[in-house]
Amino acid sequence: MASTGPPQSLKRSDTSLTREGDQLIITPLGAGNEVGRSCVYMSYKGKTILFDCGIHPAYSGMAALPNFDEIDPSTIDVLLVTHFHLDHAASLPYFLEKTTFKGPVFMTLATKAIYTLLLSDYVKVSKVSVEDMLYDEQDILRSMDKIEVIDFHQTLEVNGIRFWCYTAGHVLGAAMFMVDIAGVRVLYTGDYSREEDRHLQAAEIPQFSPDICIIESTYGVQLHQPRNVREKRFTDGVPNECMAVYQTYINSMNERIRNQFENSNPFDFKHTSPLKSIENFNDVGPSVVMASPSGLQSGLLRQLFEIWCSDKKNACVIPGYVVEGTLAKTIINEPKEVTLMNGLTAPLNMQVHYISFSAHADFAQTSTFLKELMPPNIILVHGEANEMGRLKQKLITQFADRNTKIISLKNCQSVEMYFNSEKMAKTIGRLAEKTPEVGETVSGLLVKKAFTYQIMAPDDLHVFSQLSTSNISQRITIAYSGAFGVLKHRLKQMFESVESLPDEESEGPTFRVHERLTVKYESEKHISLHWRSDPISDMVSDSVVALVLNISREIPKVVVESKEATKTEEENNRKAEKVIHALLVSLFGDVKFGENGKLVISVDGNVAHLDKLSGNVESENEGLKERVRVAFQRIQNAVKPIPLSVS
Repeated sequence: MASTGPPQSLKRSDTSLTREGDQLIITPLGAGNEVGRSCVYMSYKGKTILFDCGIHPAYSGMAALPNFDEIDPSTIDVLLVTHFHLDHAASLPYFLEKTTFKGPVFMTLATKAIYTLLLSDYVKVSKVSVEDMLYDEQDILRSMDKIEVIDFHQTLEVNGIRFWCYTAGHVLGAAMFMVDIAGVRVLYTGDYSREEDRHLQAAEIPQFSPDICIIESTYGVQLHQPRNVREKRFTDGVPNECMAVYQTYINSMNERIRNQFENSNPFDFKHTSPLKSIENFNDVGPSVVMASPSGLQSGLLRQLFEIWCSDKKNACVIPGYVVEGTLAKTIINEPKEVTLMNGLTAPLNMQVHYISFSAHADFAQTSTFLKELMPPNIILVHGEANEMGRLKQKLITQFADRNTKIISLKNCQSVEMYFNSEKMAKTIGRLAEKTPEVGETVSGLLVKKAFTYQIMAPDDLHVFSQLSTSNISQRITIAYSGAFGVLKHRLKQMFESVESLPDEESEGPTFRVHERLTVKYESEKHISLHWRSDPISDMVSDSVVALVLNISREIPKVVVESKEATKTEEENNRKAEKVIHALLVSLFGDVKFGENGKLVISVDGNVAHLDKLSGNVESENEGLKERVRVAFQRIQNAVKPIPLSVS
């Protein structure tokens, strides 16, 4: 089941659910009905994940960030970054250095290598005041130490969250993340492309269907022109400062590039050079300057654009997707004038060509990808409202006969889904050597790790887990000044096995009760009890302690002959009833007074009624009935006054 709701704070979660199953929440903090500042929050079973951490290219300062104030960063378990583009990774230094987030961050090695180059350039070209600067180059360098790398198809686990990644196409190092929490799988595509281009592989199709697919909707229902048509209109290029990274990660590219690299380096461009500043540019004769479309917002490319935009001999070719609110988006519509950085206007006479080489999936790729994957729940992100809306309606029509839920969300709007998860425990080790018969009880230790349950023998605990078994030896000394023989006599009335042991240390008589507890004579005023702690031995020790304390209270009646010590039979019976009740409580736990002077004893849902006068026991459970009868008989024998001649 799924439901969407209005924007709400995610800082505190309510764990009380009103319906069956567990609640999974997905909330875009950015890229909801927009392209930019991709950041998607997900929580399930007390685990929280953040997908991507970008900025909005059309805004500056705090306005460019995702809605981090909707979450408590310290509660995020893990942050997964799909690729190095600014709208997916550029708020990461801020999130790591300026918030309370302390969890791990994962991205591919190629993404990490380009991340630092791209963000350093972003800081240099950003024309904002010091107050509006989100971070500086030192923050970027510090953030690098906190980023961990993941390889494609490598499975990692953090705090019970399992995840791995697939090739996403799009750009070098781009990944789609599959997350598994308690058996519920969520695929986050980030930006992806199912078309193999001149140097990158196409995005992979995961081998199994996820329960939820969070997918980009950048191009909505649009279709790309065939690649050969676009290549006739434009020849693409790559900035020189990234060439070293591309040359390093040849094995991450497609087969054609890998084969070509055996003979020559396809990224060793002979006729290109980096342009550091406007002062170093000799603007004489024809030239081509290449940069990403987002560069038109500020920096060197913006300076060149303002110099060239008024001359009709010049041209600007935009080869990729452009975000609403940017200068690149504005000039695609070919306005007569543009606003310069100084606030003045200038005529736009240069030619503007939009030839999309954007490595985002179009409708044909998205439709085919989802048909092969067949997720029951699809959540659209990373798309302008109109494009996302048209895509949603077309997908609803396409998957109408498959009961597929298709959801589009605004920023900070949550979708809640409920999954019924069955708990299953597997026997391992010695317990798994023999298949149990139907109805046979399997006894062992139940070990829970994250969301998996295993039953194992105690001796196997250190083999299959990081736990180990240990024995606790307990010792207690009790004040007791009565005859040691009296204590032994009373215990024999209560327990089947009370055996004398040789006094190896010559410190007094010793006997063993129920083969679990050792009672030792320490002095004329003290005895000690020794046992290895376990539920049964602890129960035996409690019973012996209760009996010793009771005997200690009765000693004056036996050894002192005086008028004050003589008690009536009624008083003796009343005290005996108290002792009987106390010992029954120590043995069975829940013992209450019922009607007609009977005692009501409850054990694991079974009830027994004990008549204290006759000793008769009534119970539907024959096992409990016999245990209560035998225990009452032995307790009665134990608490009867012992004749003076016995002592």
